[in-house]
Amino acid sequence: MKIIDTHCHLDFAAYDEDRESVLKRAREVGVTGFVIPGVQRSSWDQLIEFCSSSNDLHCALGLHPMFINSHNNQHIKDLEQFVTHYQPIAIGEIGLDFYDRSQQDKQIDIFEKQLKLACDIELPVIVHARRAHEEVLTCLKKYPVKSGIAHAFNGSLQQAERYLHYNFKFGFGGMLTYERSTKLRKLAQELPLNTIVLETDSPDMTVEQHRGGRNSPEYLSYCLQALSEIKEVSIDEVASKTTENAKKVLGIHQ
Repeated sequence: MKIIDTHCHLDFAAYDEDRESVLKRAREVGVTGFVIPGVQRSSWDQLIEFCSSSNDLHCALGLHPMFINSHNNQHIKDLEQFVTHYQPIAIGEIGLDFYDRSQQDKQIDIFEKQLKLACDIELPVIVHARRAHEEVLTCLKKYPVKSGIAHAFNGSLQQAERYLHYNFKFGFGGMLTYERSTKLRKLAQELPLNTIVLETDSPDMTVEQHRGGRNSPEYLSYCLQALSEIKEVSIDEVASKTTENAKKVLGIHQ
């Protein structure tokens, strides 16, 4: 069984003490690829160095909306240079987070500039959207990227259909393991399996089996099991299809 964690932040300080052990345990349970999105300019150099250490570590580079106060237009220029030189598999993690709307205009501006770059160089995007799916879809209409992943997707089926117009897949992770996540589990049940990829968002959004602790790519197997039960499809088939989906949307060859 091979599965890909399409969204984990293994470069974060939460793993400074045991990063290699975490990777070892994840590989032992079948995780064969780790997609690690950049979130701000100050982290890119370290992220690129880390991902260069193994063929199963895949970096994406982006400016995350939750760090909007740290971003500026020079960082957009830097992103273009980094993407050209280091060839990440995607632009990400980018998007809009309207939990706090105080920087709404700046968020949209930075997001659209990254979408334009993704269009220009034909790279997929990894998109974060919180309370902002309609606004994200409006931006995608202006800058129709080649493909992407709607990370931690929790929108409506109607919104999902519009994302599919831009060749998106939908990321599902640890929240599927909680029986109380009825809306999310129903959404995962209704979306076709060929539109879903697995993710952990480590170190955040951990699985029910490790509630209250640090999340980890090794727990992706719990997400796999939950999706298998929700869709009433075998674990092997879910693993095979979600891995195929991840490779297709992100252009991973391994």
